[in-house]
Amino acid sequence: MTAQGASHKRLDLEPDTVERDLVKLVLTVVELLRQLMERQAVRRFDTGDLTEEQEERIGLTLMLLEERMAELRDRYGLRPEDLNLDLGPLGPLLPRE
Repeated sequence: MTAQGASHKRLDLEPDTVERDLVKLVLTVVELLRQLMERQAVRRFDTGDLTEEQEERIGLTLMLLEERMAELRDRYGLRPEDLNLDLGPLGPLLPRE
């Protein structure tokens, strides 16, 4: 590849864009984990594996995590639907609500 050809493929990265994109990726992974934890908690609630105190603690933890996620989305101008990756033929990473 020539130097001129390489320059056409070069990305013009802006610090603000890089930070926002990195935050978007991290929040997407955290959202995936949050949804998995929530599903696991619901299964454990349904089977009666948890004490009342454990149920309360898990519920509070999940609520706090959702609040922090909302704060970070707001801070970086992201919507909940922005935190999803298109996996091509496999479809979206996160289920659509």
